[in-house]
Amino acid sequence: MKLLDIFAKLKGDMNRIEQELERSITFGDELLSETSLHLLKAGGKRLRPVFVLLAGKFGHYDLDKLTKVAVPLELIHMSSLVHDDVIDDATTRRGQLTVKSKWDNRIAMYTGDFIFGRALTIATELEDPFIHQMLSKSLVQMSIGEMEQIRYFFNTEQSIRDYLLRIRRKTALLIAISCQLGAAAAGADRDTVNRLYRYGYNVGMTFQIRDDLLDLFGTEKQIGKPPGSDIHQGNITLPVILALQDEKVREPLLEQIRIIREHNGNVDTKPAISLIKSSKGIQLAEQLADDYIKKALHALEGLPSIGAKKNLIDIAHFVGKRNY
Repeated sequence: MKLLDIFAKLKGDMNRIEQELERSITFGDELLSETSLHLLKAGGKRLRPVFVLLAGKFGHYDLDKLTKVAVPLELIHMSSLVHDDVIDDATTRRGQLTVKSKWDNRIAMYTGDFIFGRALTIATELEDPFIHQMLSKSLVQMSIGEMEQIRYFFNTEQSIRDYLLRIRRKTALLIAISCQLGAAAAGADRDTVNRLYRYGYNVGMTFQIRDDLLDLFGTEKQIGKPPGSDIHQGNITLPVILALQDEKVREPLLEQIRIIREHNGNVDTKPAISLIKSSKGIQLAEQLADDYIKKALHALEGLPSIGAKKNLIDIAHFVGKRNY
């Protein structure tokens, strides 16, 4: 089953979540509502709410309760994007002007803070300390991950482990707890909740690795931003780390990265990307992404053979091979 088919099956419930997302940020200050809606209307895959709903199928499915989990998680993700765009000085996202580009950095930062605040407000409507604890922990870890990314900008000596720990915090944990909290909110048993957490974590790791690969060989139409944005900003991702381990390209690639840094990114990144593509960096990164997908599928073994399980398997395959 294709991803669009899965979304179609959940259309009614996803429409409810979309309405709640809009309602949650159309609140209080007019400008903050406008900037938040600008980001919301730019779209997105809404994978985190989908994971919440599918995980909820393994327990007592209650859309009202699941919505109060899905909306905060998506809002947390949205707010992190606004902050990311300021840090990365990004002008477009999903083919649309970013909040910082259409308004300015200050407005963007307060927009992100506003969306964060609305996420926490909605989460308090659920009287479950476990959900509150996991949401707060994820916020702490995401913040640490973002700081690590800044600290490692243009650091060509970082290890694969450094990178994996960073994307675990930045991306994988939020996807993991989307699955975990969807099941927990539905009253699923502990083994099921834990299995879905592991599934989400491994899918999340693959999602970010594929994102970093797409940044190198995807088109602007595919990824909604100029190719090579990561290395342009100094973000040394897995394919680059692996390429730097290739003796044939290490020195010329180091020189290209040095040039990019010295010119504050105002230089063509195509020579650097060409070197990365000529190494085994792309292939090895794809192999690691495949390994994480295998772990994700393994985590689902033993769960009931319901439609949601098949959907989660299909999503894992999509994430493993996605090109947008």
